[in-house]
Amino acid sequence: MPYPNDIAAVDALHQSFNDIKNEIGKVVIGQDDVVKSVLISIFSNGHCLLVGVPGLAKTLLVQTVANVLDLEFNRIQFTPDLMPGDIIGTEILGEDRNFKFIKGPVFSNIILADEINRTPPKTQAALLEAMQEKSITAAGHKHILPKPFFVLATQNPIEQEGTYPLPEAQLDRFMFNVLLTYPTFADELTIVKNTTSNTEVHLKKIINAEQIQYFQKLIRNIPVTDHVLEYAVKLTGKTRPGTALATAEVNQYISWGAGPRASQFLVVGAKCHAAISGKYSPDIEDVQAVAEAILRHRIVRNYRAEAEGLSVEKLIKNLF
Repeated sequence: MPYPNDIAAVDALHQSFNDIKNEIGKVVIGQDDVVKSVLISIFSNGHCLLVGVPGLAKTLLVQTVANVLDLEFNRIQFTPDLMPGDIIGTEILGEDRNFKFIKGPVFSNIILADEINRTPPKTQAALLEAMQEKSITAAGHKHILPKPFFVLATQNPIEQEGTYPLPEAQLDRFMFNVLLTYPTFADELTIVKNTTSNTEVHLKKIINAEQIQYFQKLIRNIPVTDHVLEYAVKLTGKTRPGTALATAEVNQYISWGAGPRASQFLVVGAKCHAAISGKYSPDIEDVQAVAEAILRHRIVRNYRAEAEGLSVEKLIKNLF
């Protein structure tokens, strides 16, 4: 690094992705699709929201990713009494009678926002500003966050009482919304076997912060044909009821569709998906591969869709 040309760099990214995935697979068993989504988010310079019941190794996954990528990692447990200052930091009066800023846990490369929906909107907003601007403002001073900066937020779908669901405008900041499911019987057997013995796993550090930033720029450089670009934008347009591109099903079952940010993420996500698959330019299949996780939290179903048990995932698949 740097590589002689972009083709060699894409080959290196493809190899690095496989090495990272294999290394994470030593610790996190049977969550291949989730690991893939998290890595695409990182290389695309986006953020990821994980939705799953407790005990599905969400925290372990982030710690392992941070380890293998040789990045700084902080975990913030969101609770109803958490304040914005607990995340971004606070000013204290020093011995020299001057105020100085003490950095909060948000000053790290990877942030795990655990159970983000358990804290009030005021505190959620403090993190979401950091996600959008890659900086925070405290007492009128701007503080730049370290690069790369990536937020992985988790949300518990069961715990509805005493929670503050993220509004659509805040959900839109997340590139991906990834659903975690229970492991298969064989995977759970392996998990239990590995975690109830003295087995120790030593992880290798595959790439570092500088290389990740290089790959993030590389993905933006990957060419995309007009045909694929138009497909991605049309796919987003189809989700908007009452517009020219909307299908009859969308007009019937969706009350709100995805905004332009979805189109941007579809293209960047497709570029990254192509690169980690060993391709030098994305095709329609790459757009479709990332579409569900990108559109899932940007589409609002109406009462009719909920009454008929029509899932967001089914509506998205019908748009392909």
